[in-house]
Amino acid sequence: MSAETAVSQGRDEHYIRVLRRNFRTWRGQRPFWAGLLTLLGGIPIAYFPYATFKIGHMNLAMQTTAGAGSLIIGVLLVTLGLTMWFQHIVRVFAGVATILLALVSLPIANLGGFIIGFVLSLTGGALSLSWAPGRPVSAEEAPAVQQAAPASPAVPEQRDGFGADTHETSIEGNGGRNSAG
Repeated sequence: MSAETAVSQGRDEHYIRVLRRNFRTWRGQRPFWAGLLTLLGGIPIAYFPYATFKIGHMNLAMQTTAGAGSLIIGVLLVTLGLTMWFQHIVRVFAGVATILLALVSLPIANLGGFIIGFVLSLTGGALSLSWAPGRPVSAEEAPAVQQAAPASPAVPEQRDGFGADTHETSIEGNGGRNSAG
């Protein structure tokens, strides 16, 4: 290959660049951040009721009687996060279910995973509800390259007042409104 050889997109690029571009395209077609925050919010909600922390020689157990409910809420939130990624058609249902599960996790799962899981899940559900798929840009809608502006500003067209549009009062003219002139 010489310096004059054209690089074709996708064939002569490094595989990491191709993977990164493909991931960016995949991420743009679904509520990616909503799914990620929901998934990350479900992990502390499911984990903290079963956690035992060691501080020196002292064990701190956070096990409660609502451990099974916390585990179910956490697993459902992780599942909803994955659903937002792979079945983005049901994003509204997943968003509403995520918000409801995040609210239910406050009294059941140690204040919703010590507020961390609650806030992450609530934000993920709101992002899922607000996400809308983008429209593909067609060739007509693509912005054309603008030409350089003229050196002097354009003078608006002068009207003499005798045209057909100066006293138009018909229904068709001016959107159905009468002019006052």
